[in-house]
Amino acid sequence: MKTFSHTLGVALLSASVVLSACGGGSGESSTNSGINWPASASWPVTPTPPSPPVDTSNSVPIVVDPSMDAVNQPSVTVTLCPAGAPNNSQCVTVTNMLVDTGSVGVRVASSALSPALNAQLLTQVGATDDKVGSAPIVQCALFASGFTWGPIKRADVILGNKKASNIPIQVIGDGGYTAPDDCTSRGGPDLGPLLGANGNRAFNGIVGIGHFVRDSSLAAKSVIPAGYYYCPTTDSCTGTRVPLTRQVMNPVAGLATNNNGTVIRLPALPAGGQVRVTGQLIFGVGTQANNALPANANILQVDGNGLFTTQYQGRAIINSAIDSGTNGYAFSDATIPTTGEWYTPPSDQALSATMASTNGTGNPVMVQFSIGNATNMMGSGYAAYDNLGMYLASLPVYDVSTNNMLSEEGFLWGLPFFYGRSVYTVLENARVGTQAGPFVAF
Repeated sequence: MKTFSHTLGVALLSASVVLSACGGGSGESSTNSGINWPASASWPVTPTPPSPPVDTSNSVPIVVDPSMDAVNQPSVTVTLCPAGAPNNSQCVTVTNMLVDTGSVGVRVASSALSPALNAQLLTQVGATDDKVGSAPIVQCALFASGFTWGPIKRADVILGNKKASNIPIQVIGDGGYTAPDDCTSRGGPDLGPLLGANGNRAFNGIVGIGHFVRDSSLAAKSVIPAGYYYCPTTDSCTGTRVPLTRQVMNPVAGLATNNNGTVIRLPALPAGGQVRVTGQLIFGVGTQANNALPANANILQVDGNGLFTTQYQGRAIINSAIDSGTNGYAFSDATIPTTGEWYTPPSDQALSATMASTNGTGNPVMVQFSIGNATNMMGSGYAAYDNLGMYLASLPVYDVSTNNMLSEEGFLWGLPFFYGRSVYTVLENARVGTQAGPFVAF
């Protein structure tokens, strides 16, 4: 999922979730200059080395299976506790949390929490424009598929053997605050009713592990439409700036160790897909044997919005991301037949595109991929496919100069790209050897 304020996501919730947050990151602007290289250029793709053995000290299982009620949705299990809780009896374990390299922060459905835990989570206050300083901070988080609305609270977030202590998270759909028109008019459908153990889906929330430590540096400086609000009463919410320390936080950055990024490692799929896939979410990059960055890795620096450039059919698409929360290859190609949003060619289409850092550093890399018939895939009952694609007309991108959301062409390399690879997501201000983040590598 790519969010607009620090993430890019496309969620086609009818049968899949593409969560891409729009125009995110710590950048000051979402407008960039494209790179033009010869459309016929080709670079070799480095094969992925054998995977190291599983080390549970810094990893948790990722599962892609039918329990998420949609295809290509990688999930992990998260335990949430009141900040500083003295014992585990106050904690709740939440399954089916979407792993999303296209957004930042933990966002969990209120219905997936116990009433007791929900009541114990400390409400975040202290918005910059709240003169009293005691009003709850509530967020409208925009994704390409819709928006999540709910208060910011503080919790201990436990992933396997790793804990992020006392970090701000979003609790979605708790019913405590009325979403303002500024949010509902810009954000598309409300995703809250589609989340949670008591809702229509088994999808309980998002674990956003993108390139940035906090949700949006822009929101710390400016009032962003459909962003953060302070709410003195349940039906009175005012747009506000929010200090970084009070914004939703990347749980990886909150870990005591192995906190400079993540590795998603998923096995290759057989032709025709697979019912269920198990892989690893590994914490840290270059910190121990199971997360070492290969010497011959393809490295793409990303900009302040977590984006790079994709060259496809002669077009330089500067709003591009490798995004585990998007469940297919999402791009625009009018030559491929569609059914609804999904590509449905009569036979598999062999395609290629070239990735490059928008700032021109590093070597471009050509990637070959295929697009199959989504209708046939959806009918099989399998959960994992490496050739699923969807038509993406545009992504909403926040433009600082006009304080508006713009629609621009995007290219999201969704979960199909991850199968058979180790994909490294390195955070801002982090270093892996001599390589500075933020960058993505594979």
